Amino acid sequence: MNTALPLMPKATAVWLVDNTSLSFDQIADFCKLHPLEVKAIADGESALTIKGMDPITTGQLTREEIEAAEADPARRLNMADARVRVAVAKRKGPRYTPVSRRQDRPNAILWLLRNHPELKDAQIMRLVGTTKPTIDAIRNRSHWNANNLQPLDPVTLGLCSQIDLDFEVERAAKSSPQREVTEPVGATLLPADQTTTAAAALAAAATRPTVNPEREAEREADAVFAKLKSMNRREEQDEE
Repeated sequence: MNTALPLMPKATAVWLVDNTSLSFDQIADFCKLHPLEVKAIADGESALTIKGMDPITTGQLTREEIEAAEADPARRLNMADARVRVAVAKRKGPRYTPVSRRQDRPNAILWLLRNHPELKDAQIMRLVGTTKPTIDAIRNRSHWNANNLQPLDPVTLGLCSQIDLDFEVERAAKSSPQREVTEPVGATLLPADQTTTAAAALAAAATRPTVNPEREAEREADAVFAKLKSMNRREEQDEE
């Protein structure tokens, strides 16, 4: 199994998805990503602003290794032997931003606040070389140019590298507490005997004729008068 990490994992995954017929599992194993994340890249749901990086030109893979993995889906990609050792520069203090790029920092800050709200202010400061008052002003829309700001990817603007952004996002995800997702409890169904009884009662009420109180009183009065008339007739017949 491949244990070495590519120079730019997501950019390499984008290139492999677009230029090879490797499976999602093979790409995920080589780039140390989740297969679902590779599938999201293939579906155009993730890494839309990341430009693919050819691992062959950077010496991380060979064409023969890719072709062998394409022919055998069970094969895992093996990192090519590094020809040149690149020293990792340790940076201390805030990031220096060129003068030509400083006007793009508010747009990059807005992009980070919208797409990665889990990032802390200190992490945003490290990524784009800004200050906390500037971040607060953009977050509260009190920045002097708030109406004209547009969210732009800091990697595309050249303010930070994709590796630095991925590192800070992963670090923020590990430090933030996991939220428990609770499914809302919907209305439960009543027992069948209750529903059938209620339905029968409603049907009987609907078919039962409505009684008019005034009409009923008239009928009772007519019945009383008819009874009195019959009694009078009987008395007359007895007298005769």
